[in-house]
Amino acid sequence: MTTFLQFHVLTSYGPSNPNRDDQGRPKQAMVGGAPRLRLSSQSVKRALRESSFFALDLKGNMGTRTKRLFEGLVTHLVTGGAIPAAAHKAAEEVAGIFGKLEAPKKDAPEAKIATTLAFISPAEWALAQELAGKVLAGEAMPKDKDLKKLVLRRADGAVDIAMFGRMLADDADFNRDAAVQVSHAITTHAAQAEEDWYSAVDDLNKAEDTGAAHLGESAFGSGIYYQYVCVNVDLLVENLGGDAELAAKGLNALARALAVVTPTGKQNSHAHRPRAAYIRAERGPQAPRDLTGAFFQPIMAQPWAAQSVAALEDTAVKIDRAYGAACDALAVMDVDRCIGTLGEIAAFAAASVSDFVPGGA
Repeated sequence: MTTFLQFHVLTSYGPSNPNRDDQGRPKQAMVGGAPRLRLSSQSVKRALRESSFFALDLKGNMGTRTKRLFEGLVTHLVTGGAIPAAAHKAAEEVAGIFGKLEAPKKDAPEAKIATTLAFISPAEWALAQELAGKVLAGEAMPKDKDLKKLVLRRADGAVDIAMFGRMLADDADFNRDAAVQVSHAITTHAAQAEEDWYSAVDDLNKAEDTGAAHLGESAFGSGIYYQYVCVNVDLLVENLGGDAELAAKGLNALARALAVVTPTGKQNSHAHRPRAAYIRAERGPQAPRDLTGAFFQPIMAQPWAAQSVAALEDTAVKIDRAYGAACDALAVMDVDRCIGTLGEIAAFAAASVSDFVPGGA
């Protein structure tokens, strides 16, 4: 029986633009016929991976998403004393395991990058370096899938790959299903982007021309965002090769990051550094369910924060009344009502793996 860990998070953002669209405006969505501001799931996952909680608490267990494995292998081999030409040939053979390489450019014939991003675990990176060394030494190498098996892994200690999954276009056998699903965050109330016109002044122009030296335009928005995250705890542990202790550390870091981490678009312009005002964490074998429906009718009454919490909790009660309890255990942090702490939420999340049994019923 699968254990699911679910997070429902409400966070208030002041005027800011943390996640921009192709025109530089805050991303938006229509929900329940009303315009909302939105944070894309991709931007939220990137912010989580880049957070200090992941970087410090999970150091040595984080993957690298890159097209530049070839360059890394060349540098490794040349640093070890290899002749550049031989290093390039060995690196090309090994880097090709993760995906096709682009044809080199005329002005940089020795530089090659992959055609697609590869999500590479620390173990796979180390194995790639080891294999490149063997190729350089002239050892005979197997072909195709047998060669890939020397490097690629279906499960290992890369927590972010275990959480958010990966796709290897050239070999689906080594794809990893994401154990953590992250929704697009939306404002609980109607909200639209606003335009901001600004000017810049020439410091050395004091009297001759009093006009602006530069005129510009940007956009921003503000609101209370609802974020839903669902973790398949069993899959997370399996993706980590059965390492329940590492999975617990990962969930602790995830819970802490969800409360304080945001996408960083235009952060220098707006200094948005909000902290979650409300977190509802649920754990159990029941089928997951998000609570976005609480906000299809946009929150209208003030105070929006309290009304958002009330709508979310009321929707949870109504769904549970109709379908049965949605979880076996529940933990809540509500800043306004002085209920719970982030430490308690993080401990609750980590405890989700305490009774995990690989392949359990």
